Amino acid sequence: MRRRKRYVSPHRRKGEGKTDYRLRLRLLKSGKPRLVVRKSLKNIICQIVKYESEGDKTIVTGDSKELKKFGWKFHGGNVPSAYLTGLLCAEKAKKHKIGKAVLDIGLYASTPGNRLYSALKGAIDGGLEIPHSEDVLPKTERLAGKHIADYNKKLKDMPEIFEKTKNNILKGRAEKATARKTTRKSKK
Repeated sequence: MRRRKRYVSPHRRKGEGKTDYRLRLRLLKSGKPRLVVRKSLKNIICQIVKYESEGDKTIVTGDSKELKKFGWKFHGGNVPSAYLTGLLCAEKAKKHKIGKAVLDIGLYASTPGNRLYSALKGAIDGGLEIPHSEDVLPKTERLAGKHIADYNKKLKDMPEIFEKTKNNILKGRAEKATARKTTRKSKK
């Protein structure tokens, strides 16, 4: 005989570790739209989201993938890309006459100077009024990518280390490819 679940949680997303309802309630009580910043290894996404009783409505979206249209040729998941994505989102928000928002970083750790706060800095520089502390914003040098340029310069100053690292990476790819071939052969 088939059984039903004995208990259904009223907050399913809390149990899945996806939503902090206390934080969400505090953000919604402000009555302002939320600047939702989400990150992955390769991308940053900034959205302006408004609460509606049927469900949240996304008004504006800025993605670091869109930066290529503006001539950005670099990685989309670093601090300068996050800053530019926040700036792009703020520019789009101006077109929808949104001037104020609150930051929503979700369940991410609040580490001062990280990519989430560089997107916040970009949105602020783009003209959005968002309550924040100056202590959490990254330094201007990091926003401009100076730390990345210094690292690349350091690698170019030591060409043998650069070549060694490059060869190790390529060697790793070759090893993975041969490992895949051997596992395919062994499965047959």
